[in-house]
Amino acid sequence: MDARALLDTLADGHTHSGAALARRLGVSRAAVWKQIETLRAAGLPVLAEGGRGYRVERPLQMLDAGAIGAALPRAVRALWPCIEVRWQLDSTSSELLRAAEDLPGATALFAEWQTAGRGRRGRGWLAPPLLGLTFSLLWRFEHGYAALAGLSLAIGVAVAETLRALGARDIALKWPNDVQHGGRKLAGILVELGGEFLGPCHAVIGIGLNLHLPRSMREAAGQPVADLAEACGDAVPARNALAAALLAALGEALEQFAHGGFAAFAERYAALDALAGREVTVEAGERRYRARAAGVDARGALRVRRGDGVVVLDSADVSVRA
Repeated sequence: MDARALLDTLADGHTHSGAALARRLGVSRAAVWKQIETLRAAGLPVLAEGGRGYRVERPLQMLDAGAIGAALPRAVRALWPCIEVRWQLDSTSSELLRAAEDLPGATALFAEWQTAGRGRRGRGWLAPPLLGLTFSLLWRFEHGYAALAGLSLAIGVAVAETLRALGARDIALKWPNDVQHGGRKLAGILVELGGEFLGPCHAVIGIGLNLHLPRSMREAAGQPVADLAEACGDAVPARNALAAALLAALGEALEQFAHGGFAAFAERYAALDALAGREVTVEAGERRYRARAAGVDARGALRVRRGDGVVVLDSADVSVRA
């Protein structure tokens, strides 16, 4: 028995006794307990109900590739010929990078459980099973790497606008790859490139979105974080519907970016920019200095005012001063 078989039963949110779980799954009660501990170690709260059994904090919905595809608007359904859901992977982005040569030009890969999710600059992405969305997209471009400047910002615009349309409040973008709610990280975006430097090339776009974040994960995050339950006032869309809404918006955004680059998103990004006009701390290698954010340029690079001049940052770790 693996943890997925156990979650198929616990997902209804009801209390199930250890004995009933063991009978249903054809294993010992010790095996049930072992898998519950595995889920807890991965960050999924499984509650013990005073000797009556076990339950999860809220009903859970498994992702289903067919349901996601069927929920896509007809006009964009053809953009995603390959939608796949895996139970467990090290990283959806790593999996797409490994298989990129053999996959269709537009592929969406979701994982219920990532064991080694990756963020920017080698950081990890913590996500309990079934309590968020972790997925990656493979998209092919005729142009080379230089034409993809600002792609992560354009993806952020599509994600943020989708969440706003679904009822999320106080959504903003922090350069270069964070979606925020109330100044705290709600989602992260990681873009990795492959193929020919001068073209054609492909992008693997990893996205992690917190839906329900347990206290243990908030404490382990190492930075202020938020979840969609807060942003939507607990009216979080069903995971398959949310996945479809994001895929629809992202497919349209990628097509638009392929034809117009970041310039097609510049005004929309400015309306969501969490840093514009704010004092920030810039960390770039060994250098650390204060400046004032002044928006992004036509390539998506961050502009900051320092003294009497403007510095343009293509890659730096920028944090807003408390």
